[in-house]
Amino acid sequence: MTDKEILFALSNMLDPIKGDISEMKGDISGLKEDVSGLKADVSGLKADVSGLKADVSEMKKEMSEMNTRLKKVELTQENVILPRLQNIEACYTSTYDRYKQSVEDYETLKMDMDVVKRIVAEHSAKLQMIPI
Repeated sequence: MTDKEILFALSNMLDPIKGDISEMKGDISGLKEDVSGLKADVSGLKADVSGLKADVSEMKKEMSEMNTRLKKVELTQENVILPRLQNIEACYTSTYDRYKQSVEDYETLKMDMDVVKRIVAEHSAKLQMIPI
């Protein structure tokens, strides 16, 4: 075989490989585009995650402040408001007990006064009948 024939045979053998290489170049180009898109998506996700981290950090700070305020409210209720309410309750309870007894005494006094009125009225009538 001559050099030309050998070169021609090699060329024929390389033609399918050239087609495969061409096809691979197209696939690689598509992959590059896909990777580029993925990079953009990952970049966007990183920005979103960064924003979420900032939001969570702010929420943690606010929650810490809220917990501090809540603790102050709880302490105020425990140390100031509840003792005062208990004092007010004790005052009302003792006042109620006194009034409860007074009401019973009042009813007795009312009945006694009705009796005294009747007797005074009778005595007044009897005294009116005595000649002077």
